[in-house]
Amino acid sequence: MADSGIKVRIEGELAYIALNRPEKRNAINQAMLRALPEAIDEVDRNDVRAIIIYGEGQAFSAGIDFTSLTNDTGARGGEGGGPDMQRFRRFVAESQASLNRIESVEKPVIGALHGFVGGLGLELALACDARIASVGARLGMPEVRIGLVPDVGGTTRLTRTVGYARSKELIMTARMIEAADAEKIGLVNRVVAEGTHLAAAEELAREMARNAPLAVGLAKRIIDKGHGLDKMTFQELEVLAQSSLLLTEDFREGATALAQRREPRFKGR
Repeated sequence: MADSGIKVRIEGELAYIALNRPEKRNAINQAMLRALPEAIDEVDRNDVRAIIIYGEGQAFSAGIDFTSLTNDTGARGGEGGGPDMQRFRRFVAESQASLNRIESVEKPVIGALHGFVGGLGLELALACDARIASVGARLGMPEVRIGLVPDVGGTTRLTRTVGYARSKELIMTARMIEAADAEKIGLVNRVVAEGTHLAAAEELAREMARNAPLAVGLAKRIIDKGHGLDKMTFQELEVLAQSSLLLTEDFREGATALAQRREPRFKGR
């Protein structure tokens, strides 16, 4: 993974996944997209309780690497021919699957955002469970400015996060907004002082990591899978998850710790 533009490190209960192409403002290419789910799989196999995704250098991510878009996806086309659309559709499907893996891991994932967070970079951030942004961060999806649409879950996740009207405005204007405005509409959870975004993400990750990991993971899945379902089906997901959690060692430990007025010692089983 060393040459992929993705860097992984594990420190105790937290795992860190870094976008590591600072000389390109962490523009995301095909190698990075392929390495992201591998990084998630790597940390998921370890005994970590939360994951932080951040960018090295001056920005979280400038979005897609246009060299990769034109050269690696078939969008440019061959001599005398048009774009290879089958190859391009395969690239988009693989990209969507890459971000879906972030959403599907049963551990909380926090995006620590700074600098420019645009296009595919924002789509990546939206795949996280929560987003912490530093003052000075600018977020948006400018794809329509070059004749494209957000296609790696952007329209889907942005709509689910900020609602129909605001997602239409942001996407159709290609507007980049400041962190404070992103917080007002629920695009980010919290805005912190410049340079403290990673520390604030760690604080939130540790707060989540203190809780029973099986319960946290299933709560995440219920919210993600239940969105858009009718109320009764959504509630049925709660019942099914709860009926399995009642059988876990963590539930017994949590109930015992509460009765004994001490901190629980969860083991994830």
